[in-house]
Amino acid sequence: MFKRKTIGSRGAIGTAVALSALLVGGAVSAKDLTMGTTSPTSSHFTISVAMSKAIETGMEDTTVNVIETGASVDNVLRLARDEIDLGLATTDILIAARNGTGKFDGNAIADTVALYPYSASVLLIAATEASGVATLDDLDGKKFNPGIRGSAAENLTTTVLSMFDINADLVHGAVGDAVEGIKNRQIIGYSKYGAANSVDATLQELMTSTEMRLIGFSEEQEKAATQAMEGVGFTTLPAGLIAGSEEMRVPKLNVFFLTRTGVMDDDTAYDISRSIHQNMDLLVEAWPQLAEYDIAADAVATMEAGIVYHPGAARYWKEAMGN
Repeated sequence: MFKRKTIGSRGAIGTAVALSALLVGGAVSAKDLTMGTTSPTSSHFTISVAMSKAIETGMEDTTVNVIETGASVDNVLRLARDEIDLGLATTDILIAARNGTGKFDGNAIADTVALYPYSASVLLIAATEASGVATLDDLDGKKFNPGIRGSAAENLTTTVLSMFDINADLVHGAVGDAVEGIKNRQIIGYSKYGAANSVDATLQELMTSTEMRLIGFSEEQEKAATQAMEGVGFTTLPAGLIAGSEEMRVPKLNVFFLTRTGVMDDDTAYDISRSIHQNMDLLVEAWPQLAEYDIAADAVATMEAGIVYHPGAARYWKEAMGN
């Protein structure tokens, strides 16, 4: 049986289910799940909604409540507070949470585990052409949004800026706030994870009215980031990804949906993984780039690379590859 505390943010349905369970002396049912995602303007929110439909399709009488959050770090903290049942996060945040490093220094959430992978994301740092910013160093003294507060983008961006004494004037806010700030010339740019080797919907919108430039990492900055943050890799963005952009190196991370073993039992983790795998067509409708994606192979590959999965999820993915 799936067990969790019920709090206000779960919504009226979750409260009713919990009350009914308590009245009969039972545990809360697994039929009502809360999924932590990211900003609604992100393409990752779009795919999260598709995943909720896949889970509901594969798990009879299950309702998945999709909620907006601050993304990776925020989702792990919500898992720790038992506010959500599963949430998206990047590799580095998963590792940091388990080990009690970085944003979780001295406060490990050791039972944080992966349910399934679904994407590789790249960190896109974009600035207006008018700002004259062409490198990370040029951000010094400039008003800049480092990412959604509580996101992996904010964590990595602020860490790198600090490592190299780049004193940008950081303006925190949601993605929508960053877009408006750039359009109104209140800030010169922002940082955000997007689907690998593609332009996020937010940047596409910005470029309809504002000339933008992508900012890459120098060899020294790449080496320092890789050494300082476990789980962070780099990839090469091709020239011409946006008009006038050159080939550049940027951070690349796997993105997973996570849970905690203290929050979710084996059968629920197994069924969620199975439902995602067996209803990939719903995910492809939302993200056509997943058409050739072998999620089972990626799950097993990331397990073999050292990512810790929920035992129920691991059992499903190994069976899927065996079949």
